[in-house]
Amino acid sequence: MARTRLYRDGSLVAEDFPVRDISRHLADPSSTVWLDLYCPDRAEFTAVGEELGLHELALEDALHEGQRAKLDNYRTHHFLSVYAVAVDPDGAGLTMSELAVILTPQALITVRKDATFALDEVVARWDRAPALAAHGVAFLLHGLLDYVVDGHFAAVQQLDERIEELDDLLFAEEGRQIQTVQRQSYALRKSLVRLRRVVLPMREVVNDLMRPDLGVVDGPLLPYYRDVYDHVLRAGEWTESLRDLVASVMETNLSVQANRMNLIMKKVTSWAAIIAVPTAITGFYGQNLPYPGFGHQSGFVVSSAVIVVVSLTLYFAFKHWDWL
Repeated sequence: MARTRLYRDGSLVAEDFPVRDISRHLADPSSTVWLDLYCPDRAEFTAVGEELGLHELALEDALHEGQRAKLDNYRTHHFLSVYAVAVDPDGAGLTMSELAVILTPQALITVRKDATFALDEVVARWDRAPALAAHGVAFLLHGLLDYVVDGHFAAVQQLDERIEELDDLLFAEEGRQIQTVQRQSYALRKSLVRLRRVVLPMREVVNDLMRPDLGVVDGPLLPYYRDVYDHVLRAGEWTESLRDLVASVMETNLSVQANRMNLIMKKVTSWAAIIAVPTAITGFYGQNLPYPGFGHQSGFVVSSAVIVVVSLTLYFAFKHWDWL
């Protein structure tokens, strides 16, 4: 499956035309072409690359999954690898979609590795800014990066809200909520580690694209790219702070559990001490030997009174020491 667009002098003039017509359109210096390929066939993609003069390493990276977010520069074009992210409905998991991008002076080629990448959202952003279309490939790339980075920022914000919800459950008394905090904390930490791997490299990617010697971004578009770079920095710093916050939540949860266990042990020990008093007294009076009050009702009354008095004394003492 392929999608195409043709811009000429800053205006959209054609859409969804055959891939074989790209070379003919690029012969016009005023033309800018966008080509999107979804899981392309190797032979077909290689043929497109040879027609456009793309480096074999760029073609190889575009077809293989698992590339890190990066920017590779070649003599006539550039290769980018970026990731779109979204938080799962459970609020802790993370869905990632890899996208390979090849830039030439007149063409933007995107290669999607899966169908989850919301390409229609990128196209909508292009259509909302027709005044910038005259800047050609830089305009198309800005709309793409703006969508990707906004997704990073939204994901960080959602994870932050989920961590705040866990903070409210930290001191809950129910055991089920304690287990929820522990399980969700580990899931959030895993998601933040994955998010960090794609957010932090975007600093270098966007910063390198703005270098004057590359000639990708012209003057009028620099403020727009700086805005994207600002979002990249904020998302990266926010991700780092959330990792520390999740670690703090996990440590606090363990401390709360330890404190709760100490309270339980104090209560169990206190009740064991109280129960030991009647056990000891009845055991003493249960010996087959004469003792004060043996065979008389007074002996029963005295032993019962001692049990009650000593047990109550221990109970109120433990209450005073906050053991019960």
